[in-house]
Amino acid sequence: MPSSEITQGIHDAFGHRLRLRVSGICLQDDSILLVKHHALGEKGILWAPPGGGLQLGETIEETLKRELMEETGLEVKMQFPLLINEYMQYPLHAVELFFKVEQLGGVLKRGMDPELGQENQIIQEVAFVSFEEIRAQDPAIFHSLFRSYNRAEHFVNFLGYEQNIASGTR
Repeated sequence: MPSSEITQGIHDAFGHRLRLRVSGICLQDDSILLVKHHALGEKGILWAPPGGGLQLGETIEETLKRELMEETGLEVKMQFPLLINEYMQYPLHAVELFFKVEQLGGVLKRGMDPELGQENQIIQEVAFVSFEEIRAQDPAIFHSLFRSYNRAEHFVNFLGYEQNIASGTR
């Protein structure tokens, strides 16, 4: 399980406020680009599409490009919006905007979250993970979207809104 110091760092950096996140869905054959985080999720591990917080004065497209470069080392082009997801598990509350992206360049590598500092990094790995692998593993270690959307075509054929609110949010 995550150390209390790292968990506190996550709560300090991202908690107790509404956060607008911008995330990219980058597909490659029957795989999707995911970032493996520790100290997140109900099992202490969370695989999720790369993305992060929109900063004041930054466009959504700029955020998307910056976050994918920071976390994965990949240069991407924003294609079109896919869906909106609301996540709420106190003290975290985020509205996530997911966009289909196309990889233009760069080299896939494990990046970092600048908000957490060098000593409290939570990114463990970045990889293109097949949807077959996702379906074969415990759903609790993947972003909640994969409980409904577990095939590549689901992400390009669905436009909409999802809600993931944990019980006992306060």
